[in-house]
Amino acid sequence: MKLLLDANLSPRLARQLSELFPGSVHLFDLPLWRDAADEMIWSHAREHGFDIVTADGDDYPRLVKRLGPPPKVILLESWRYPTKVALELLRSNAILIANFATSDRGILTLRA
Repeated sequence: MKLLLDANLSPRLARQLSELFPGSVHLFDLPLWRDAADEMIWSHAREHGFDIVTADGDDYPRLVKRLGPPPKVILLESWRYPTKVALELLRSNAILIANFATSDRGILTLRA
């Protein structure tokens, strides 16, 4: 499972999660504009086999409902925490995330 970390999360997370989720990248590492529309990011993720990790609780859940997966969305809900908390939340839920990847659900919500 490859993760695409949205602009609202630290670019450091992709490197820090690479052992658990090889091939993961941050939005800023892609050949897209930093302010690319969510639909463009969605299309890129779908075409390149990524699932999206975001703190954007508005746009991506709507895209899942409208377009369906893939990609799937991992939503860090009510996100106002330091990067180290996001890292620990994703690491501690790695098995849950891996199981989510093989499920028929489109959104996984994680809370700190």
